[in-house]
Amino acid sequence: MARALPQILNGFAGRTVLIVGDVMVDHYLFGTVRRISPEAPVPVVDVASEATRPGGAANVLNNILTLGGRGFLCGVIGADNAGRWLTQTLQSAGGGCDGVIVDSGRPTTHKSRVVAHQQQVVRFDHERRENVSAAVERRLVDAVSATAEKADVIVVSDYAKGVITPRVMNAVRAGAKRRRGSPIPIIVDPKVSRLARYKGATLITPNHLEAAAASGIDIVDEATLNRAGARLLRKAACHGILITRGERGMSLFETGQRAVHIPTDAKEVYDVTGAGDTVVATLALAAAAGAGWADAARLANRAAGLAVGRIGTAAITQTMLREALR
Repeated sequence: MARALPQILNGFAGRTVLIVGDVMVDHYLFGTVRRISPEAPVPVVDVASEATRPGGAANVLNNILTLGGRGFLCGVIGADNAGRWLTQTLQSAGGGCDGVIVDSGRPTTHKSRVVAHQQQVVRFDHERRENVSAAVERRLVDAVSATAEKADVIVVSDYAKGVITPRVMNAVRAGAKRRRGSPIPIIVDPKVSRLARYKGATLITPNHLEAAAASGIDIVDEATLNRAGARLLRKAACHGILITRGERGMSLFETGQRAVHIPTDAKEVYDVTGAGDTVVATLALAAAAGAGWADAARLANRAAGLAVGRIGTAAITQTMLREALR
């Protein structure tokens, strides 16, 4: 039975989410362009301001916290200023970071974006994408195992930066099954080239292009969308697939249920960066509060509409979402 979305939002307080995945730092330089460089045919950006924000799995945790929930993070950072800033920022906001492993052999994933006139000019990344070492992997597995039973929902945030190895994913599944009664739901924000790795997850959230690539179906209308959703359900061996479709909203496919198509709630789209993190954070808290997946998706759609209306990675607060529901 459908529940009123504000009622679900009221249930966020005290719910706990474990986030396992690739943590990042998102750095922004904002400015204007008035001339082309005499040194090369590139724009010169006059920088007016800059901002540093949690990204990737860290942005999922940040959204969990600003939406009124509790969260623990398992991931990897480098022994560098970016990693120290990230953990200090999340801990100051109330996030649990005991599962964040420091690996001196790789940098904290750090993405810098130059934005002028609300358009991204260039992005440059500091990162290593190969799998973490066996020693770091063992510490991650131990951290997931120690933390999973505290969670109401587990989110896997896979940006293919080397954290979500098969062993780590096995630890997530094992941790979800240890709770007495029903297993802990697992929500995966995926890399579709690794779809088989997420087998047994509860809900997987590819975007439109990822869903087309993973299903092998060119999604051009509702018929092809429905076929792609049904095929992904079979391939992923999960309970549900939520395809995020940008300006066309979201489509939810659940085993044994009719597809649910949810129109977009965005008034203006400035930047989709990090919107997927907001979606899975809202889904997780809604599921933890007892919502069905269709209502959880409707609430996540509202939150995503707020996130894409802001420049850069954004954390949506419970107050903002409550106002949007009015």
